[in-house]
Amino acid sequence: MDYEIQRCTRRCAVTGRELMAGETFYSTLMAEGARVTRYDYAADAWQGPSPDALGWWKSQVPERHAKRLHWAPNDVMLELLDELEAQPEQQDMRYVLSLLLVRRRVLRLEDTEHDALGREVSVLYCSRRETTCRVTTAVPDDQRTAAIQEELAKLLSSGGAG
Repeated sequence: MDYEIQRCTRRCAVTGRELMAGETFYSTLMAEGARVTRYDYAADAWQGPSPDALGWWKSQVPERHAKRLHWAPNDVMLELLDELEAQPEQQDMRYVLSLLLVRRRVLRLEDTEHDALGREVSVLYCSRRETTCRVTTAVPDDQRTAAIQEELAKLLSSGGAG
């Protein structure tokens, strides 16, 4: 299923205060009947995700007039995803790239499985290629996440304004 997820509200769901540019915040997705609703939380109001949350993540409020990245074409991103499969030391980057491709609706989460080592594996379908790929969940720590984001931005974006 595909859901329309609203953009950052720039308001804390607990305190109601405006989230400022550059400020760290957390977001959750909650199923509310047939809808999926996003809630944003200031870091000082965050108490962790609800056990009922469909997902959650940590981010920073972008500058209002910040330049947006222009990402490489989807086919280029899919090629990189394929190449990273043969590089076990880049498993976390492959996982982060797969999340980006799901967010861009290039890949769709079909199922989750566990491999022989007990690790969670996402089964992702690509309608563009009519193929399925499997990506091991490898959640990087905050420092590694920042490094991966920077590396992906260098590899896959032109850095132009949008």
